[in-house]
Amino acid sequence: MQTRWVPPPLPVRRVRFEVRPWGNGRDPERELLPYVDDVSLVELISGYEHAAGFDVPGAYAGLVLDRLNVGDLTTYLLGRPDSAYWTKVGPVALLGCDCGEVGCWSLQTQVLIDDDRVTWRGFSQPFRPQRDYGSFGPLTFRRSQHERAVRDTADAASQR
Repeated sequence: MQTRWVPPPLPVRRVRFEVRPWGNGRDPERELLPYVDDVSLVELISGYEHAAGFDVPGAYAGLVLDRLNVGDLTTYLLGRPDSAYWTKVGPVALLGCDCGEVGCWSLQTQVLIDDDRVTWRGFSQPFRPQRDYGSFGPLTFRRSQHERAVRDTADAASQR
């Protein structure tokens, strides 16, 4: 009898999103920064890009919420953007440029949801389509934990 090889399950991570001040003005804008296992996504992707020898590695910041109209934040972070800026369901930007503009330099991913998991996979840098992010991710989260983090973040972002 031949045994079929089954790949090991992906490790389950913890996600959180921090809404924090961005900029140096008297009334700073708000930045949304994802964290995976308490390490910012900026740090994670910067380390990956440096190790891969990519040009312009790690020139990211979180999404500056006051500059980006993503529609309903909960829907957006669950991979179903509903704003005019994002014209189709597909990759969503989780990071923008360190200048504060997502359209300048972003890190995108697909957000896939099943019964009990949320997976970020297919990371890409639209301004460097030749880059291979195949070994960065996928990142998998418990659906209940991811959705709770998204709801908490949307609530915090609406407080302004």
